[in-house]
Amino acid sequence: MSTPAQPAKVSAWNIANYLTVLRIVLVPLVVWLLLARDGDDAWFRLGAFAAFAAASITDKIDGDIARARGLVTDFGKIADPIADKLLLGAVFVCLSLLGEVWWWVTVVILVREVGITLLRFVVIRYGVIAASPGGKLKTVLQVAAAGLLLLPWSSWLSGTPLAVVEGALLVLVLAAAAVTLVTGVDYLVRAYRLVQGGRRA
Repeated sequence: MSTPAQPAKVSAWNIANYLTVLRIVLVPLVVWLLLARDGDDAWFRLGAFAAFAAASITDKIDGDIARARGLVTDFGKIADPIADKLLLGAVFVCLSLLGEVWWWVTVVILVREVGITLLRFVVIRYGVIAASPGGKLKTVLQVAAAGLLLLPWSSWLSGTPLAVVEGALLVLVLAAAAVTLVTGVDYLVRAYRLVQGGRRA
């Protein structure tokens, strides 16, 4: 009787993981461009936005490639969320250093992202906490807020148009912070229920 063929092990050296690593490599570039000349040079800000946009796009592409080509690896499962947290965390920290985002917003985002990532590892033996619609909305709002804040609006606009844009960005940042906080609490509740259910089983 023949032994069933074992599925081939997927190498970590694949295009999906290359894109994930590229996203991590782009983080210090974004930071340097954003902090160069105290963040006042429009061309440096545009460069930071371009690098951030490229990194954000690879986040979507690498996941699609990994699933479509069967290139999902343990390295990718760990490195992908880490790359996301590094990118967004670095941008919000830099914006707070430049006085463009309140520190409490950045702290809420950092604590939520790092905390929930660690929580997922802690409860993994009981099951996986799947991404919720709220979690996906949180990511969209964070990426949109970070990306738009990187643009040199003060170099392009003045007076009332600039005030309108700044007001819209303020609302977007507050919405991102609120959804980040609410979804963080939701994940805590889901993790508690997962652990309780696992213990009863």
